[in-house]
Parts: sequence; C-alpha cells; structure tokens
Amino acid sequence: MRRTQNKRKAIWERGYNRSHVLWAGKEKLAKVTLDSSNTLKYVWEAAGRRGEATTLSAAKVAAEYAVLLADRQLSLFDDVSVQSTSAQT
Repeated sequence: MRRTQNKRKAIWERGYNRSHVLWAGKEKLAKVTLDSSNTLKYVWEAAGRRGEATTLSAAKVAAEYAVLLADRQLSLFDDVSVQSTSAQT
C-alpha cells in the first residue's frame, strides 16, 4: 500500500511586536504586522510580495491569496521550452 503524503494545513499564529505569522509546519509563509507609523494600517508580506490593508482580516486574506497564487504560478526562470505558433497567411 502506498502511503499518501500529508500536506500540513497552514495556521496563523500570533507573533511578537504586533504581528501575525502564517506557518505550514516549520516553514514561514506570510507575515502581517501593524504599521508603526500608522496604527490603522496593516502591512503584509508573502511570497515575495508586499501590500497594505486597513483591517487584520483583510491583510490575512491578501497574504493567503499571495501564497496560493505563488504556489500555482509557474516560475519565470524554469527550464520550460515554449513552442510558438506562427499564423500562416
């Protein structure tokens, strides 16, 4: 019988210095912090992207979406050959 690989569910954990971190096992996927200069703005960082939101829940959703998008998107520098088709006239 083949053993299926269990994919760990990502969980949000409250961090230090007014922050929340998204963990999948021991891998840090995203981070949301409260902006120090403006207490009404949250800054999120995930998958090489950064953004701002007005609420914590909106920042978490945006960070999760960035992680999901990065997981599905093909890398720009992979060795993938692309065949182009030319239109014949």
